[in-house]
Amino acid sequence: MSQVRASHILLMYAGSARSTATRSKEDAARLISELKTQVDQGADFAALAKAHSDCPSGSSGGDLGAFGRGSMVKPFEDATFAMSVGDVSAVVETDFGYHIIKRTG
Repeated sequence: MSQVRASHILLMYAGSARSTATRSKEDAARLISELKTQVDQGADFAALAKAHSDCPSGSSGGDLGAFGRGSMVKPFEDATFAMSVGDVSAVVETDFGYHIIKRTG
């Protein structure tokens, strides 16, 4: 498998890489946990991404398109490549903040 496709919800916090967010790391962790619970209970992933994600991809429901190995930071890449299509990750922490990843292809 050379490429995957994924969407994500990213919550940045003050001090995370490229962050413009003012929330604390603790607030970001609490909020991403609440969003993960909503996703697990059947909430619309794309709608949550549009409403909450700090990534520009949020405006398109979190869609990052297709990517291969080496394009994303390692924890994000490892989680995505380990999932099956349709799976949603646990919360993944990277230098950019906290992510919930949905593998879409």
